[in-house]
Amino acid sequence: MSRTVRAAAVQIAPDLTSRAGTVERVLNAIADAADKGAELIVFPETFVPWYPYFSFVLPPVQQGPEHLRLYEEAVTVPSAETRAVAEAARKRNTVIVLGVNERDHGSLYNTQLIFDADGSLKLKRRKITPTYHERMIWGQGDGAGLKVVQTAVGRMGALACWEHYNPLARYALMAQHEEIHAAHFPGSLVGPIFGEQIEVTMRHHALESGCFVVNATGWLSEEQIASIHPDPKLQKGLRDGCMTCIITPEGRHVVPPLTSGEGILIGDLDMRLITKRKRMMDSVGHYARPELLHLVHDVRPAQTLERVGVSHPAFEDAENSIVQETQDA
Repeated sequence: MSRTVRAAAVQIAPDLTSRAGTVERVLNAIADAADKGAELIVFPETFVPWYPYFSFVLPPVQQGPEHLRLYEEAVTVPSAETRAVAEAARKRNTVIVLGVNERDHGSLYNTQLIFDADGSLKLKRRKITPTYHERMIWGQGDGAGLKVVQTAVGRMGALACWEHYNPLARYALMAQHEEIHAAHFPGSLVGPIFGEQIEVTMRHHALESGCFVVNATGWLSEEQIASIHPDPKLQKGLRDGCMTCIITPEGRHVVPPLTSGEGILIGDLDMRLITKRKRMMDSVGHYARPELLHLVHDVRPAQTLERVGVSHPAFEDAENSIVQETQDA
């Protein structure tokens, strides 16, 4: 049976001054893409409030003020910001993949959110290993987030940036038979070689997994680059590196990629191509050799506190009373 999904990959600049400003840009882009018929919309890595570009060009001793500002502008899940995006997904009947800086008490995380077309949050996952300079900014995710979820457009998985260089993380999603893979990178980082590497990586995952890949990278204006660091030599590290693209299971671009400037790619995914590819090579099916090689995946959420044993009845009564009072309030 023929089935087509219209996908959108968004390459726009965040508002580097406020979370509210970036969320407004997200909501405007959702409306723009939905007006073009998009059923799936993918945004760049940690787009809300912004990717921590400062950590790539500032030494650790100078990062404090910007890191603290990121804490103040980061989002909690759930929050007014996530509810606004969820409502936009429901109103426009679209699946939305959004990268955020998530604040969980005293830590920040690189988090991916998948909202289904009915506005429900189907997946909240954290990047399992922050890369290089990012380790000064974010904590680590866990195996619970390596999950494929059923959405209105199909079975979806997601990874952020260099998680795609962890073959076992990719295989965990492949083994769950993802049909559409949402990916995102910061963009405007490293230089032209970064965009070239992204393209190779996205095309390879599409070929190996036999799924569609929708990838979004961010964009910085010259004024924004100058606001992050005044040194022209270091500013070179905040340009190029963009490769917003939509890839078929055969490793081809659905539409020409977007490598500079702001814009929204729109592409139609012919879902029949998944079977066409997997008929010849199914990495987790007839082409696999699980008796020789297989993946062990720990899906337990990481816990910093595990309560063991039976509580004292008096303590349980007090605890239940507090919970009830909170609910009544």
